[in-house]
Amino acid sequence: METVEALRGRIDTAESLHSVVTTMKALAAVSIQQLEGVVRSINEYNRTVELGLRVLLTKRPEGVELVEPVLSDALGVVVFGSDQGMCGQFNEDIVSHAVEDMAQLGIEGGKRAVLAVGARTVAQIEDAGLALDDFLGTPASPDSITPAVQHIAMQVERWRTERHFDRVVLYYNRRDSSGTYRPTTQRLLPIDREWLGRIERRSWPTRVLPTFSMPWRPLFARLMQQHLLVTIYRAVVQSMMSEHTARMASMQAAESNIEERLDELQLAFRQTRQSAITSELLDIVSGFEAARTSRDL
Repeated sequence: METVEALRGRIDTAESLHSVVTTMKALAAVSIQQLEGVVRSINEYNRTVELGLRVLLTKRPEGVELVEPVLSDALGVVVFGSDQGMCGQFNEDIVSHAVEDMAQLGIEGGKRAVLAVGARTVAQIEDAGLALDDFLGTPASPDSITPAVQHIAMQVERWRTERHFDRVVLYYNRRDSSGTYRPTTQRLLPIDREWLGRIERRSWPTRVLPTFSMPWRPLFARLMQQHLLVTIYRAVVQSMMSEHTARMASMQAAESNIEERLDELQLAFRQTRQSAITSELLDIVSGFEAARTSRDL
């Protein structure tokens, strides 16, 4: 049986670990709240971009192709994971989803290039036999999201211009309304024709449709560039939110386990302490009885 001192030390360790887990859970909750504000801003900016596209599509010049034809079967892939652990199966889920989806596309390994976002995904991507083209750490805060988005956008542009990749896909975990996440596939290139068609058919929110004076082609290209940036930005933010969601769930489970273990340790501590007190009392009584017997003799 463990001593009272040993049990006291184990209880102190468990309480310290419980404090750390509770703090991490609170930090994850605060981060999610901050990122929810970022999502609202992204959605509002995306709405502005789509309104601009709505005006341009209405006045599209005749014979202009909105989407370039796919001439190559090469594929650029961006997989969003995490740099830190303690988030359950977060990285395993998204890498497995990406591998399964790419297998269905049937594109050979030599025609695929992968950009991994998050150190925890690198080993799993390499174990899956995928060629890692570039690596990027995950943003540590909302302030560092923009540089990460710019890095990804530049990599996509290199794939498109230098290696003539016509297709780019984003794989990331997306947080849903139930407080969990699910792996998601987002096609970045080529641009979705159906999406453009829905924007063109969308009703205008006011009675007067705006006009513009710039040349149509460069203005359309600029808005499409903004659309791609918004799509990447949203993927980064959703992945970050999902990571914090997964970490909250892991910390909640760890917190419950620690609390159960603390209850067990405190019960054992009380029982051991009571046994020690009882033993000491018995020793005192035995000593007293022995002394009284000796005195009577």
